Amino acid sequence: MKYLVTGGAGFVGSNIVRTLVDERKADVVVIDNFSSGDFRNITGFRGDVIAMDINDPSWWDKVGKVDAIFHEAAITDTTVMDQKMMMTVNVEGFRNVLNFALKYDVRKVVYASSAAVYGNSECPMNEDQITTPENIYGFSKAVMDNVASDFARKYPKIKLVGLRYFNVYGNGEAHKGKFASMIYQLYLQMKDGKKPRIFKYGEQMRDFVYVKDIVRANLAALECDTSIVCNAATGKPENFNYVIECLNKALGTNYEPEYFDNPYGFYQNKTQASLERAKEYLSYSPKWSLEDGVKDYINIFKEKEAKRNN
Repeated sequence: MKYLVTGGAGFVGSNIVRTLVDERKADVVVIDNFSSGDFRNITGFRGDVIAMDINDPSWWDKVGKVDAIFHEAAITDTTVMDQKMMMTVNVEGFRNVLNFALKYDVRKVVYASSAAVYGNSECPMNEDQITTPENIYGFSKAVMDNVASDFARKYPKIKLVGLRYFNVYGNGEAHKGKFASMIYQLYLQMKDGKKPRIFKYGEQMRDFVYVKDIVRANLAALECDTSIVCNAATGKPENFNYVIECLNKALGTNYEPEYFDNPYGFYQNKTQASLERAKEYLSYSPKWSLEDGVKDYINIFKEKEAKRNN
């Protein structure tokens, strides 16, 4: 089997690439313009890497026929306020991928949507509710879902599965710096011997999902014979105090949080996904609890450090 992974040097994309190659022994082609991806995420990858913008159709012939597409390429920095740029990269780039699929008769496209489409709506968040994004990033993802729905109606032979990622953490996000998950940010603070700093009083809740579960959701989407959008999460929100508890346990430390005032006028106090549709259409259910996911994630850091020291 041959797969195309756009944004394949990014956080989620690189995890999909490695799983396809290592576990499925697949032939994989990566497209990434490296605006936010990092080559270190796919060091050792033996397939082709095309360093081009997703909007540029000249990559089409370089890739050729594939069995399926995992579309992860996007601007994911929610602080980007350039609305035209966000829409051009995320929406028009997606449209370009769909046109590629149409030309080369690719029957399955799995793409990254986002929980950002829900904004600050009530929990649990479900796919049937009206999208209420609070920023241009969330808006671009909502429009992507609309584009996918229209495309699927016009071309029913091509199955499109959108996955609305919630708060993803895990290996491969380090290159994102200050835009990496709060779990990674707090880990860095605690590793440096500092108290983890969180907003008062750490009771805000997030549906944290380990990247290994996100990869499982993507692979499960390959088997789906319906064009649909599904949440990809755990369905179980946890607060930031518990995140610190899990990190302390994994690191063997005992740091107390340092609370400070939230400077933002708008802030999501809780995210939580409904997983009913994901269970029905993808047979997806999360395998990693927050405690187990954090433990596994920290063990990866420890293994890397041990290799550097040997």
